[in-house]
Amino acid sequence: MTTQSTSRIGILTSGGDAQGMNAAVRAVVRTALDRGVEVYAIFEGYEGLVQGSDFIRPMDWDSVGGIIHRGGTIIGTARSEAFRTRAGRLQAARNLIERDIDSLVIIGGDGSLTGANIFRQEWSGLIAELVEKGEITPEKAQAHPHLRIVGLVGSIDNDMFGTDMTIGADSALHRITEAIDAISSTAASHQRTFVVKVMGRNCGYLALMGGLATGADWVLIPENPPAVDNWREVMCARLKAGRQAGRRDSIVVIAEGARDRYGNYIGSTEVANTLEKTLGEEVRVTVLGHVQRGGAPSAFDRNLGTLLGHAAVETLLSADPLSEPQLIGLRGNRITHSPLMECVEKTHAVAEAIQNHDYETAMNLRGTSFIEAFQTLLTMLRVLPHPPQEGQRRLRLAVIHAGAPAPGMNAAVRAAVRIGIDRGHIMLGVRNGFPGLAEGAIQEMDWMSVNGWASRGGCELGTSRRVPSGADFYAIARAIEDHQIEGILMIGGWAGYETAYQILTLRDNYPAFNIPIVCLPASINNNLPGSDLSIGADTALNNIVEAVDKIKDSAVALRRVFVVEVMGRHCGYLALMSGLSTGAERVYLHEEGVTLKDLQADVEALNYGFKHGKRLGLMIRNENANDVYDTPFMCKLFEEEGRDLYDVRQSILGHLQQGGNPSPFDRIQATRLATRSINYLIEQVESGSGQSAFIGLQGKEIKFHNLEDFPRMVDLKFQRPKQQWWMDLRPIARLLAQPGPKNQFETRQ
Repeated sequence: MTTQSTSRIGILTSGGDAQGMNAAVRAVVRTALDRGVEVYAIFEGYEGLVQGSDFIRPMDWDSVGGIIHRGGTIIGTARSEAFRTRAGRLQAARNLIERDIDSLVIIGGDGSLTGANIFRQEWSGLIAELVEKGEITPEKAQAHPHLRIVGLVGSIDNDMFGTDMTIGADSALHRITEAIDAISSTAASHQRTFVVKVMGRNCGYLALMGGLATGADWVLIPENPPAVDNWREVMCARLKAGRQAGRRDSIVVIAEGARDRYGNYIGSTEVANTLEKTLGEEVRVTVLGHVQRGGAPSAFDRNLGTLLGHAAVETLLSADPLSEPQLIGLRGNRITHSPLMECVEKTHAVAEAIQNHDYETAMNLRGTSFIEAFQTLLTMLRVLPHPPQEGQRRLRLAVIHAGAPAPGMNAAVRAAVRIGIDRGHIMLGVRNGFPGLAEGAIQEMDWMSVNGWASRGGCELGTSRRVPSGADFYAIARAIEDHQIEGILMIGGWAGYETAYQILTLRDNYPAFNIPIVCLPASINNNLPGSDLSIGADTALNNIVEAVDKIKDSAVALRRVFVVEVMGRHCGYLALMSGLSTGAERVYLHEEGVTLKDLQADVEALNYGFKHGKRLGLMIRNENANDVYDTPFMCKLFEEEGRDLYDVRQSILGHLQQGGNPSPFDRIQATRLATRSINYLIEQVESGSGQSAFIGLQGKEIKFHNLEDFPRMVDLKFQRPKQQWWMDLRPIARLLAQPGPKNQFETRQ
């Protein structure tokens, strides 16, 4: 078998820009340099590849500094008609060979990745032709017999098969939810209807998830058009009934590729005119357009781009030159590799199915999560629930919070209440956590009592961090009996899990406790077992990133070091992931500890950097990283040792991490988990089982774990899971944050 060592790597961004592309570029450049491989950026996409010259430039460590928080792509993107021709690809091959580049990282959509594969397939023929024409030497051709390609998907539409999320989709969803939240407030003030058009030519992801996250009243997507020909009349009737039921606003979300079952496109103006005529009121249209592409990337997209970029280089360096090109994607929270063209072909199959009006196939190709979200949305869109079936036993299920507030709690309650009521059962809301349950602060919830809760921060039902003890459990048992509670959904953090477990262990003493309990993880600390991500952690991470971006802007002008303290108690998730997404030089975690030797090394690295032109230092510290070396101590140490090189300031972010409206991810995840939890409770009660569980997304699947396993899966002393998946990312964060390539940095030291 022919072997080929990677000489140099080229990276280009192509197609529409997407937030997070810069993070991917940064990760590719720094990972390659750290591995001793040179990197060339190809500016303006495939057009730069054809043009050559200054469009293909070597990159060093510092050339990608300070870009992780920037939107768009610093190396540019452009459509290239020339690259579509063989003559253009011949010139592109020559430009690469002249620079000894034989591996490419392509960041773009399905068209860009298809073009890359064609280029790879033609490579040997193109090289032979260049030799024949005398444009390159046989030695050059022999040195680069194959072209390696790795694809990363940069697309706000989230329309590529082979990955759960594409670079830019989460940021676009942030723009959409922010816009609809703002529109909803003015719409409610005037009792007005708005039609909001979002991107998505052949993919309804943004419209579907945007509608689910914001509590929209009607959603139109390409994959599943309205099922009836008189859909306009049905839509108007539903919105009118919603007003009569008490809603003050109506929001219709429409994907740009929305169509009816016959393939006729549905425009936002058409929808608005229909609503105005039927409802007899003013209807406003908002077309969000390219604002969805713009602005700083979300924390998720920064980290996604970073992890995919790092994986792309590792894949190129380890791949057989004759192996099939790979698409690097994300499934669950894990980086995956899939055959590139298989993913492209299945992506095209969705568009073809839509074009052929085969909407069932289109939905199936989108996957089970997409279908599940759509089915949940149909329930959320209802004006009123289905009435209970005749003779149905109506269960009495309670929803309660425990632990600190976490953004997304209200979205979880909304979903739980509506799913439960729609299935014919009685939903009870418990005020102020388990102390409220002991006091009997319980009320029956109806369909409209949770209207508008999807987007609200805080915790409308109230919560408590106090873990019951002694006589409290007797009072809780009495309340369960008095209110005939048959199942409990606990949405909260460590205190809730601990209380639920104690209730489980006390069943022999209190027969009332022989009911199923489901714990749904909601904690910004992300310190709960059985779940990769707790509700609220994504919002907190975005709050940190937004604050740190502003801190960096102020610090860079003044030659300053900031020590930023974030929450997490003894769990380092927020510290590590915020460090990864902000480009912090150092992250201090309780899991690793902090020694005086560590701090001395950090001082030396800072001093060296500032002596050689550095203008900003960013250190992120978990609040409990070390009891002695706290944030004020670190600041004093750095300032004393830095002297005239830099100033040092501390920033303790505090409870702003818990505040604000929940992120789209937290709203959607809360809805998914609450829906599954209520269905689980209903199944357990109807089967006569009292089995209790905690739920969470792990890898690709939502799983239930027996509540009896709670002590086995956690570190009780430090209140965190024994398995923390994010700690596997620590080497990547350390690599990208160092002052330069490993060998160069070690030489400096």
